[in-house]
Amino acid sequence: MNPMRYILSAVTLVALTLLALPARAALQITDDHGVVVNFERSPQRIVSLLPSLAETVCELGQCQRLVGVDRYTNWPASVKALPQVGGGLDPNIEVIVALRPDVVLMATSSRAGERLRALGIKVVALEPKTHADVQRVLLKIGQLLEVPDAQKIWRAIDAAVMAAAQSLPAGVRGTRVYFEVNPGPYAAGERSFIGETLTRLGAKNIVPASLGPFPKLNPEYIVRADPDLIMVGQRSVDGMAQRPGWMSMRAMRGQHLCVFPVDASDALVRPGPRMAEGARLMARCLAEKAPGAQAAKGTGR
Repeated sequence: MNPMRYILSAVTLVALTLLALPARAALQITDDHGVVVNFERSPQRIVSLLPSLAETVCELGQCQRLVGVDRYTNWPASVKALPQVGGGLDPNIEVIVALRPDVVLMATSSRAGERLRALGIKVVALEPKTHADVQRVLLKIGQLLEVPDAQKIWRAIDAAVMAAAQSLPAGVRGTRVYFEVNPGPYAAGERSFIGETLTRLGAKNIVPASLGPFPKLNPEYIVRADPDLIMVGQRSVDGMAQRPGWMSMRAMRGQHLCVFPVDASDALVRPGPRMAEGARLMARCLAEKAPGAQAAKGTGR
């Protein structure tokens, strides 16, 4: 056989083999609506419409990819310099389009998704509500951003929550807690990620899972439940003492009350990578304000 013809035949065979191979799979993400979103490459320009999602991007070490955030995103400090695009429920579509994002991250409850998709902008809807959701969303965004050690970051967060629980004295276990999210009053129930953290800390939530994750309560319900300890943000505490019957509760009478400043409240109520910080804040509250902890101090134990 002619050597040149042999070489050409071999080259042709290799070329045909390469053509027969499947093309490199595009990056695919299935969001919380079940929508599959395809990307030719990992997005480099990201707009976030939910604080916990922006915080997750930054926790993964990719803050520099954010080009716009919603009006409530304020952590880490560097994101405050980014363009604001309105709120999750009322985003400014024109501003978002002008930022030329490769993807917009938003909550499943946002109504802007269809409008943005109609304009050719890729949208990924993710909304963490539980500890498992926080892990899932962290790993999903890690996949989207092609960050290889996302699971390691989750393990560190989970370990820090466990360490917060292990730091508590035995006397605070079983403390009956009311956690007010905002002055509806809306509470964090057992099914919420806040309630899950309280359970891991050994506390007892006065709002059962049957009422939902963040139910609006009749104030009389809280008075009847008579919690041992109240956790509340600075934004919600004003006027609490004037609520009918509230000063009769043991938590109010004994000043078993933790009022979290605004920055701490944000860490507590956002289901994202600062979940460990929220656990430490709640653990410190229990250790300092729970009746069981104070009784132990009084006996010198």
